[in-house]
Amino acid sequence: MKANMKVNIAGVEWKNPVTTSSGTFGFGKEYAEYFDISRLGAITVKSVSIEKKLGNASPRVAEVASGMLNSVGLQNPGVDFFMNYELPELRKPDTKIIVNVAGNTIDEYVAVVEKLGDSVDMLELNISCPNVKVGGMAFGVDEKSAFEATIAVKKVAKVPLIVKLSPNVTDVSVIAKAVEDGGAAAISLINTLLGMKIDINKRKPILANNYGGMSGPCVMPVAVRMVHQVAQKVKIPIIGMGGISTGADAIEFMLAGASAVAVGTAGFVDPYAWVRIIAEIEEYLTKNNIDDVNEIIGKLEMN
Repeated sequence: MKANMKVNIAGVEWKNPVTTSSGTFGFGKEYAEYFDISRLGAITVKSVSIEKKLGNASPRVAEVASGMLNSVGLQNPGVDFFMNYELPELRKPDTKIIVNVAGNTIDEYVAVVEKLGDSVDMLELNISCPNVKVGGMAFGVDEKSAFEATIAVKKVAKVPLIVKLSPNVTDVSVIAKAVEDGGAAAISLINTLLGMKIDINKRKPILANNYGGMSGPCVMPVAVRMVHQVAQKVKIPIIGMGGISTGADAIEFMLAGASAVAVGTAGFVDPYAWVRIIAEIEEYLTKNNIDDVNEIIGKLEMN
């Protein structure tokens, strides 16, 4: 008998604990030719903002050892286009839909969420966006602004709200507690780490925006540590992410306290990464005579 792979995230049942990381899966069409995306526990689409965004200037992607830097700049067609043209196609696969919500002010976040209503299964609030009212500092690096953004969006959200945390903070567990207090139904972490890559011949940064978000296997130990720290502080579910490329990686996150995982950068190398990782988790459970994937959540034994 196969192990149960279903997980419950804030009242929403996923058929397995694997989703896509926002910004790495587009709106699903890019990967539909490779595998049946109904096999995913959920699809987390790229960020959606109130107005169309063209993103940052190129070059906006750079390879680094065991990972990549990106400074795409939340390019997207805007919430109205998304709902009219992308969402109907997204509804066709039998899986849950999570929309990552971007904004430069709390009012922008609220406007996107009001337009989405209950048309999707869950929302993921991107608090790594620059808060233009406080000089461009990301909402997620300050517990007060993280709390305020969460509570404002929670008031208008018609579906469970996930808040995605930035790792670029002194103590991520403080921010996690703040968004839990603000009404978050779940937390996802980590977003990318701020990094830089320099062309030594030109003596200039490779990215046009100078700095970018670092992802890939190089960030995984940091991400696992942060998930574990947050799991000790909050009672709401955690979706762990950051450098996952194998089923064993996903299991590390779940042992550390994540109820589900998101896979992103690995898909640029292997477009089948998501379904392969699902299969590898199942193999681990079978090999270890575990009947239910939920049995491994938070079961790390510290030294």
